Amino acid sequence: MTSLGYTVEDFASAADFLASPRLAQTACLIADIHMPTMTGVELYRRLVDVGHPIPTILVTGRPDDGERARALNDGVAFYLGKPINEERLVQCLHDALQSGQPSEEDS
Repeated sequence: MTSLGYTVEDFASAADFLASPRLAQTACLIADIHMPTMTGVELYRRLVDVGHPIPTILVTGRPDDGERARALNDGVAFYLGKPINEERLVQCLHDALQSGQPSEEDS
């Protein structure tokens, strides 16, 4: 992402991100579904609850159709299985940044 000109910051945990002063400046979030303590879906829901519905791309090494449907229904922009196709990720990021809304192909 940095090679594409985006400012990137990583966090050790979802809680660290939520406590960060960078939260209000975040234009798009890319997070793993399966994180310790708080899942990617839980993180997204927390962001919505606190008034920061950041366009979110969730990634997982264990794709699940039910989980995908629930995440997208909750408002997550994209749900991507690993290994991640770099071109697809860049397109998802672009779409999320342009509109803040999922595209027709939110897989």
